Order: sequence, then C-alpha cells, then structure tokens
Amino acid sequence: MKKFLLGVGLGYVLGTKAGRGRYEQIVRTYRKLVDHPMVQGAAGVARAKVSEKFGRR
Repeated sequence: MKKFLLGVGLGYVLGTKAGRGRYEQIVRTYRKLVDHPMVQGAAGVARAKVSEKFGRR
C-alpha cells in the first residue's frame, strides 16, 4: 500500500510540474502496467506467498 501511495504521489508531483498532458500520460502508463495480465499474475502469486507465510487467508 505504501508503494502504491508513493507512486500516486510521485505521479502527481511529476504531472503537475510537467503539465496536465504529461500527468495524463503517466497515469495511462501506470494503469496499463497495473492492469497487465502478467503483473496481475505476479501480484496474485506474491499475495499467496505472503498469506502462506503469515497464515492469513
């Protein structure tokens, strides 16, 4: 969660300095990355391993 908030904050700061168009480009790129099936699969595997290690289900 902290990394997500950091990414959002960084995108906001970079976007405001570079202008609205650049900000929108950063947001689109971030969303494409997060929504990519390989990233979703890796996130699922990571969640399962963390759950397994810490016993949360």
